[in-house]
Amino acid sequence: MNIETLNAADREWCVNQLGGIFEHSPWIIREAMNSRPFLSKDDLFQTIKAIVLSATAQQKEQLILAHPRLGGAGKLTGASDREQQQAGLRRMENAEAADLAALNAAYERRFAFPFIIAVRGRSRQEIDRAIRKRLNNSRQNEFDTAIREIVRIARFRFDDLMES
Repeated sequence: MNIETLNAADREWCVNQLGGIFEHSPWIIREAMNSRPFLSKDDLFQTIKAIVLSATAQQKEQLILAHPRLGGAGKLTGASDREQQQAGLRRMENAEAADLAALNAAYERRFAFPFIIAVRGRSRQEIDRAIRKRLNNSRQNEFDTAIREIVRIARFRFDDLMES
């Protein structure tokens, strides 16, 4: 896929191609397509990022809530499943899985949304350390961190699509 194709294509086709970079949130790509034409893939991604960062608090919360629990048995998109597998979160020993489930539950009790981290390139141990450390943050700090992590996840997925 390249920028010329995206600039010329039907909006819904673009949403179908790129909508998966955000978990169950195609509205972001739909809105981004209103800003065509894009000069480059980076121009497109900066537009996408600006839409997320300028979204209302309610839209951001819905974006956060659309994310699956790490290591959980919820409904994962194909991209989430691949990323979690690469990080070792889909093949944990029972004790590890129970520990992560307990950390996720503690995090969700504290912040009322799932722990979000871009797992690509991170080990299971790095993810474990991050959730433990972030449990000490304020809700606003975690909310902002979750949005930054969502943008990082989207960038990885976007680059994968644009390079394939």
